[in-house]
Amino acid sequence: MKRFISLLLVLGIVVSLTAPLASAQEKPKASPAKPKAFVYEDKIGVVKIKKGDPIHIACWMVVAGPDASLGTDTKRGVEIAIDDKGGKILGFPIKLSVQDTGCNAEGGQAAATKLAADPTIVAAIGSNCSSEARPGAPILWKAGIATVSPSNTAPFLTDPSRGPEYDGYLRTAHNDKVQGAVAAQFAIKQLKLKKAATIHDGSPYAEQLQAVFAETFKKMGGTITAQEAVAPTDTDMRPVLTKIATGKPDIIYYPIFIAAGGHITRQVKEVKGLEKVKLMSADGTFSPDFIKAAGETAIGMYHSSPDFSAFGAGYKAFLEKHQKKYGEKPIAPFHAHAYDAAMMVFAAIEKVGRVAPDGTLHIGRKALRDALYATKNFKGLTGNLTCTATGDCADPMIAIYQMTADNVKKQVIPDKPIWSPAAAAAKSAPAKEAPKKK
Repeated sequence: MKRFISLLLVLGIVVSLTAPLASAQEKPKASPAKPKAFVYEDKIGVVKIKKGDPIHIACWMVVAGPDASLGTDTKRGVEIAIDDKGGKILGFPIKLSVQDTGCNAEGGQAAATKLAADPTIVAAIGSNCSSEARPGAPILWKAGIATVSPSNTAPFLTDPSRGPEYDGYLRTAHNDKVQGAVAAQFAIKQLKLKKAATIHDGSPYAEQLQAVFAETFKKMGGTITAQEAVAPTDTDMRPVLTKIATGKPDIIYYPIFIAAGGHITRQVKEVKGLEKVKLMSADGTFSPDFIKAAGETAIGMYHSSPDFSAFGAGYKAFLEKHQKKYGEKPIAPFHAHAYDAAMMVFAAIEKVGRVAPDGTLHIGRKALRDALYATKNFKGLTGNLTCTATGDCADPMIAIYQMTADNVKKQVIPDKPIWSPAAAAAKSAPAKEAPKKK
C-alpha cells in the first residue's frame, strides 16, 4: 500500500511539473501585426488613378480661329515636354486633352466649365489669352484643378488683390508690368521718340499692357497723345487712326491680337499725318499669321516679346526636336514657356503622388497646388523659375524685334532681337581693365 501511495505521489509531481510546459506548448501563437492601411488625405480632394490608367493633363488653349497659332505653339511645347518625360510620370502614362478657348472671355469660361466637370483631370495648362483666364481660372480652382499658364501676361491675374478664387492659378509667362516698361524704354532710349499713342481692344491683356507702356513713357519724359480702343472684330480702323493723327505721334503701340492688329497695320499709312509714324505691337501679334494678315505693311515694325536669345542651353535642343516633330520652326513666342509649365506640373506630381499597395496612384489636389507654388530655382528653358505668393513664376526677359522684308517674304517671325535692356546695359557698362602684370 505504501508503495502504491509513493507511486501516486511521484506521478503527481511529474504531472505538476510538466503541466505548465504543456499548456505553454498548447497556447496559440500570437498572430503577426497587420500592416497599416494606406492613407492619403487632402483638404480639397484626391485624384485616384488605377494601375495602368493615365494621368490626365488638360490644355485649355486657342487652337481655332485667327489666333490659333498662339495655342498651337503652346500645345506643341507641352507635347515635346511629354516626349522628354518618355510619356510617363511615376510609371503612369500621360493623357493630354485640349479644349479650345477662342481667345475671349466666353470661350475661356466655356472651356474651363467643361474641364471642371471632368474629375479625372489632375492639372491644367493654360490659358493663352488673359481674357480667357479671368473667368476661367476661378472655375477650375473651384473644382480643385490647378492651372499653369504659358502665355497670360495681364498684371491683374497675379496681383495681390486678385482674390482667393485665383489661388490655383500660376504662370510661366512674364508679367506685362515688365513688357510694357521695356517697350517704352526702347521707344525713348533707342528710337529717341517723344510722342506716342496707344490702341487696345478692351481685353485685360491689351488694356493693361498699353497702360504700363503709357505710364513708363510719361515717366521717362515722353508725351502720350492718345489712348484709344477698338473691338477685336473691327475691320475699319480709319476713324480711330484719324483721331490719333491729330496728336501727331511719333509711334503707335498697339499690343492687341492678330485680326485687329492686321487691319491697323494695313490701314495706318493710308491716314494723313501717319505716313511716317513708327509702329510697335507685342507678343499677341508675334506670329506668321499676323504677317499674313498685315502683308508687306508689317515690314519695319517692332514687336515686344520674350527674349529668345536669353533662354537656357536646352532651348537649342528643343528647337531641333520641334523641327523634327512638326517640320517647321515655332510659330509664336510661348512654346518654351509651355514646355516649362508642363515640366513644372510633372515635377509637382512626382513630388506629391503616392502609389498604394494595390498600385493605385493618389494625387492630392491641394498638395499639388502647394507643390507648384513652392517651385524654386526650377531649371527651365526660359530661365530659372521661382514662384511668388501669387503665382508669378517667370524669369522675365523681354526684348524688341523688328520685322524685315525677308521675314515677311518667308512668313516667319524674327528669332533674334535687335534690342533688350540686358544687352543695352552690358553695352553701356564700362569695360573692365585687364589686370596688370607684375
